[in-house]
Amino acid sequence: MRVDLFDFELPPERIALRPVAPRDSARMLRVGAGGDLNDQTVRDLPAMLRKGDCLIFNDTRVIPAQLQGRRGDATIGATLHKRIDLRRWQAFIRNAKRLHPGDSVEFGHGVSATAEERHDDGSFTLYFEGDEPVEILLQRAGTMPLPPYIAGKRPTDARDAQDYQTMFAQKDGAVAAPTASLHFTPALMHAVQAAGIETATLTLHVGAGTFLPVKADDTDAHRMHSEWGSIDAETANRLNNLRATGGRLIAVGTTSLRLVESAADAQGVVHPFEGDTDIFITPGYRFKTIGGLMTNFHLPKSTLFMLVSALMGRETMQAAYAHAIANEYRFYSYGDSSLLLP
Repeated sequence: MRVDLFDFELPPERIALRPVAPRDSARMLRVGAGGDLNDQTVRDLPAMLRKGDCLIFNDTRVIPAQLQGRRGDATIGATLHKRIDLRRWQAFIRNAKRLHPGDSVEFGHGVSATAEERHDDGSFTLYFEGDEPVEILLQRAGTMPLPPYIAGKRPTDARDAQDYQTMFAQKDGAVAAPTASLHFTPALMHAVQAAGIETATLTLHVGAGTFLPVKADDTDAHRMHSEWGSIDAETANRLNNLRATGGRLIAVGTTSLRLVESAADAQGVVHPFEGDTDIFITPGYRFKTIGGLMTNFHLPKSTLFMLVSALMGRETMQAAYAHAIANEYRFYSYGDSSLLLP
């Protein structure tokens, strides 16, 4: 499909630079079958679901993966993208023309890394020197990797260390938050449980590739980034049993949706999963397991707007986004939410 079919005009003032407080006071646009639209809030979520439905959360934790360093007289920026092993990370590099395989980059605070290999997409493999775990090094030298549409408007500060982390965050490895889960609070989770709505947890370490623009003119020519994820056997069995008894699997975020769909077979049975997924969901995709999606509002011509268009229909989502813009919803990572129920 042509990528320009997924374009829309977004006024810059609709981009949220801070989350609302409390988190569950954010607005939520419910998009139903046939394209019916209802303005709600995140606190209304339990009333919009049915007893026996299951919300699926991503428990990845964002690491301080943004680094600023020097190679000689050149300033080098690095955004870690994907772990390769205990000491190596694939990273997107700013000022990459000044970096070559074999060069050493000093990031300060006693943290340095060697550029080992340049990849086809322009990223590098960085090998972190020393014996301390890389996570400890990043705590000293790194900062939270805010999305470029926020970082380009204001600097990262101490508030972001908490604001850009979900209440479910347990497993280090993401360089971007699973932002749909940012809206949840203990009070909302109590209401979810009181309504008889089930919950399940998986892990998908979100990579910086999630912010990369689609540069191809046609979706068939786009190469999707890969991310590491895991669903254990107990969780897979629970999801299958819930579906078998009529419960809907409601993914909280596109990361949860992509991983569950990656782990499911053609009959819709979810299997234990551990490894990389580069699933690219566009209109025409047949969903195997997911019965709904809670997600924030995405960028024009992005793979994520293509995903929600695949779930609900492109015309429906264009109309929903036009409604959200006209009614001053807040967009992107720190913005408002939507609940898509096909």
